[in-house]
Amino acid sequence: RSSDLKDFNIIQVTVANGGLLSWTVRPSDFAFTRQDGVTLRPMSADDVVYSLLQKSTAADVVKLQLLYEDSIYAVPNYHGTNGYEKRREAAMTQFVNKGFKAAVAASAITLAPTRLKPGDSTDGAVFFENNTREKSLGAGRLVVHTCGETFEFFVLAEIKLH
Repeated sequence: RSSDLKDFNIIQVTVANGGLLSWTVRPSDFAFTRQDGVTLRPMSADDVVYSLLQKSTAADVVKLQLLYEDSIYAVPNYHGTNGYEKRREAAMTQFVNKGFKAAVAASAITLAPTRLKPGDSTDGAVFFENNTREKSLGAGRLVVHTCGETFEFFVLAEIKLH
């Protein structure tokens, strides 16, 4: 699943070790190649957090919080249409520095380097810098180099979360 956030495009990934050996998965194992041939490398968690501390908005806080809730509670298709949902989103941004709250949410959902034993799985968000100001990554290929293997996932159409 993917989403966009101001200066970032975010891909939510789940990785499972179906092999017989333990191996480590890292955000740096991922790359996204757009249709125009440009390959994007993920940003480090530290760079994402620093950027959000410097220049996040209330809208960024809401998007990150909703992405976090989607990943935790597995409810990506819930879209409230009543006043409660708008009040809840407004409350997400109150009483705490917006940059701090956005940075905390981003660090909570970021894919952390994880050693996976056979049968283990992990999930998290991989952040790509958005230099083009496009709303999404668009069509392309998500390429993962890990454990001496290369995995490719073709993205034909953008999936929007919110």
